[in-house]
Parts: sequence; C-alpha cells; structure tokens
Amino acid sequence: MIVKAKISDLDEWLFIEDVPDIYSPNNTLAEKQVMIQRPPVQMVNYQLTTGGMFLMHSTMLFDESTNIHTDINGETITSQFIFYKNASGKKMSTASHGNSRHNIRYIPSTQASHELIAKVEYTYFMIVLSKDYYFSLIDRHSILHERFVRDIEKGQFTSFSNEDMAVTPEMRRVINEIRDCRQMGELKRLHTESKILELLMYQLEQLRNDGGGSVKQDLFKTGDFDRLEQARTILNERYVTPPTHKELAKEILLNEFKLRTGFKEYYGVTMYDYITRLRMEKARRLLLEEEMSVYEVSGLTGFKHQANFSKAFKKYFGILPSGVRA
Repeated sequence: MIVKAKISDLDEWLFIEDVPDIYSPNNTLAEKQVMIQRPPVQMVNYQLTTGGMFLMHSTMLFDESTNIHTDINGETITSQFIFYKNASGKKMSTASHGNSRHNIRYIPSTQASHELIAKVEYTYFMIVLSKDYYFSLIDRHSILHERFVRDIEKGQFTSFSNEDMAVTPEMRRVINEIRDCRQMGELKRLHTESKILELLMYQLEQLRNDGGGSVKQDLFKTGDFDRLEQARTILNERYVTPPTHKELAKEILLNEFKLRTGFKEYYGVTMYDYITRLRMEKARRLLLEEEMSVYEVSGLTGFKHQANFSKAFKKYFGILPSGVRA
C-alpha cells in the first residue's frame, strides 16, 4: 500500500510511504520526524512504519484556512483520531465535530481532501493497517467485528460506527504511550504493536456499545451536544471533587435525565465510570512517575479513606496500588 499526503499551500508531499502489505513479526520499525515552520503552516509530524503498518502523529496549526489531501493506494483498515483546540482561546462550535473524535474505517484505494481551519490547533493520530496486519491482531472470524468484516470482504468503504465517537481517557493514554515510547529496535516494535492492539480494543469496546439511538440524534438537533462537551470538561478539571449529577446539570443548564442519558449515549460510559477512570489513571501516574505513597495518592485522587482507594484501584487494574512498583 502507498500512503501520501500534501497541503494545498505547499508544493511538496508531506510524506510518501510505500508500505509492504505483508505483516511479519521480523520486520524492522522505521521512525521519522518532520518539522515544518513555514507560513502559513506550523507542523510536527511523527511517523512509524513497518510491514503492513503506517502510524502518524501530527500536530498542525495554520495561519490561513487550507486543505490537506490524502491519497491511499491499496486496501487498508484505518484507525483515526482527531483532536481540536482553538489557538485563539475562543470557544469552538462542537455541533459538527466536537474537540475529539475517532473511528475505525475500511478504506479501499481512495483520494480525499479535508478543510483545515485557520487558528485551530489539530492533533491527528492515524494508524493505517493492511488487511494482513489487522487480521493478525484480531481474528477474522471474531464476533467483535462481524459486520465490519463482511463489508471488507465486499470491498466496500465502511466505518465501524456510523457516527464518530468521543475519545476516552484510556485512548488518550495509549496514544501518548505510543508517541512517548523511548524504547529502541525490537523492544519499540513490540511496544508499538501491543499498544495498537490495546487501542483497537478500547475502540471496539466503545463502538460496539454505542447504540446510535435517538438520544444522540436529539442532542445534535437541539444543541445539547455543546452542553455535554461542557460537562466532560468540568469533570476533567474537577474529578477529584466532582459535582453531583444535579449540581452539574444545573451548572450546564441541562436537565438531569438528558445529562445522564446523553453522557452515556455519546461517550459510551457513565459519568461515574468516567470519573473513576480519570482518578485511576491519575493514581497510576502518581504512583509510577512521582513515586508517591499510597496514602498520598488516595487523598490526591479524591478518596477520604485509603482502604476505599485500594479497593477501587484493585477493581480497576486488578492489582493493589502497593504492588504497582513491585
């Protein structure tokens, strides 16, 4: 498969990668980073390539609106993530795209063009897999992707979910771990492959649980989607001492039923579980990176009693916090 992309305002291709379709665990992993600081473009593009796999993590900011053109020659399964942040600090409209989205797509050979808006900072993470690589990770006959595989076998462009979904804290963590990996050679290849599988697992889990029902459609029609984004932002900032459902509903001017139902429908997780994930991921970082005591971490993640923290940590990770550094 051949994967390439270019920006309208630049003459040269950003990258042209000819990736072998055949997956082999013996293939080496090639690493590349390209930085562009040329008006109207600011871009840092990080790439990993091996047999059957092309991975890209790119941050982009444009002084003027432009278009990015992508060209994929060959059958691919593509895991796509995009994050938006308004560089000017003004509130972005989230009715059409929100500030983080992902999906899994089967893409036969295709050419596409996407508009990139001025003064919006984009982070784009993409994993392009050959069919051979994808099916080496997830069995072709797995019930996890039956409909998806049927469409692949017909050679039809298809998305795992009709609507792109919001990115969860676990997905963000895995993307960061792929990007920040300091291993080299074979260890880096093994780390990358295991993290790709972990990321696909989180995507499949959320996409399979997405009902795609009337609640989501109502949110798009009424503009309540913006309020759900606001709710998630509040939880991201105040998960240590989060507001109650009633308090949060009042703060974002949305009735409590719509808040609870809409949050679960759109993000694929209840607010309680979302807060738990944020707390546990923070606890894990504090234990491993800051080397804090279990007592200190329990307080910093919102638990009044260390025993309750230890119980919640073991339920989430399957191990007591005292055993994390063992």
